[in-house]
Amino acid sequence: MSHPEKVFLGSLMKEQYLIKDTVIQPEHLESTRHQELMRRMVEFNRAGKSIDLVHLTTLPNLESYGGMSYLSELLSYAEVEKFDQTEQLILEQWKEREKRNILTLASLNDWEIERVIAQLDKINQLKMEDHTSITQALANIYEAPWEDLFTFKNVTSGIKKLDEMTGGFQDGEVTIIAARPSMGKTDVMLHFAKVAGWAGFLPLVFSLEMPERLLTTRLIASTGGFNRIKMRDPKRMLNQSQKNKWSDVLSDLDETQMQIFDGAGQTVAEMRAKTRKLMHQYPYKKPIIFIDYLTLIHTSEFYGGNTHLQVTEISKSLKTMAKDFHCPVVCLAQLNRSVESRANKRPMMSDIRESGSVEQDADVILFLFRESYYDKETDNHSLEIIVSKNRNGPVGTIRVKYNEHTGGIEDQKETSLPST
Repeated sequence: MSHPEKVFLGSLMKEQYLIKDTVIQPEHLESTRHQELMRRMVEFNRAGKSIDLVHLTTLPNLESYGGMSYLSELLSYAEVEKFDQTEQLILEQWKEREKRNILTLASLNDWEIERVIAQLDKINQLKMEDHTSITQALANIYEAPWEDLFTFKNVTSGIKKLDEMTGGFQDGEVTIIAARPSMGKTDVMLHFAKVAGWAGFLPLVFSLEMPERLLTTRLIASTGGFNRIKMRDPKRMLNQSQKNKWSDVLSDLDETQMQIFDGAGQTVAEMRAKTRKLMHQYPYKKPIIFIDYLTLIHTSEFYGGNTHLQVTEISKSLKTMAKDFHCPVVCLAQLNRSVESRANKRPMMSDIRESGSVEQDADVILFLFRESYYDKETDNHSLEIIVSKNRNGPVGTIRVKYNEHTGGIEDQKETSLPST
């Protein structure tokens, strides 16, 4: 591809939706003329103006961009089906230029080697390819019961089943699942993702904290009913009947067609780009997007470190993403420590960090609570799902059976309790 920047800008002019979804920033482009042009496109888009040829010819200093003839030339380069490759190429070329700049700076200013490495690492972390399909993830782990020890960190957590109160996940809606650590957020999310996959949806899991390998072992443990600790060394720890069950469990999970993206610090624009790509790959499946978790999403601006503004931007863009892709978005959230200091530790709306905008933008808010986590003596070993906001239905508490050893979730006979 001899002119990736021309292909890129031409494609943006041809298919306007791409500008919302691209991970490329103007400063990633090499030509200053292209940088300026992309900045104008972004401004037009923010102002709700179209960025096609006709609208771009209204640019006040059109000649400085090469005039109408250059814009027409760009449009003739458009290749929307190669858009993802083009982005990749531009990013790679930008990385190479950045690395050269760093090395020049380093030699001029006599940097310590540690500083050089840290700066180079920062650039390398920018990646589009953090995607593992469940098929690949399971292929990677297929031999585990017959292989020697892998090292896994032991993380305990819990999960829950979706039910009638909300009518399931709706297109264009955002569901927030919020809890303190160890209540079972990730397990709940993985449970939803599996169930959605088996029902024929395409579950896209953006895991900003936990690596793919750990999610895959959790999926296997909860599906096979294996104690999670055994997954540290399946060859030694799984018994014969569990080993006999292993390939069935994996093939059941493979049917979910789950897609896992485990890059840290992704932005909503990056998630949109990856979602769009997968929607082209699986045209007959409706995506359902899971994000673990809210405050780990990177924002487009730093806002001087103001978390409130960052969370507001994230929660607005999640809602826009759900609407634009016409699919459900499920996002996990951490709760403040304030819960811990109360006698009744059941979470409330004000426990969500920077809760204002989240409370406003979300369609459904679920809190998770396990009494047995706080009170070791209690007989109540269920996981409570507290529906505290529900745009299309009642609020209240549902109890499910949660196995903290396997991460498995099952319905309990009693379906719901009145609100407490």
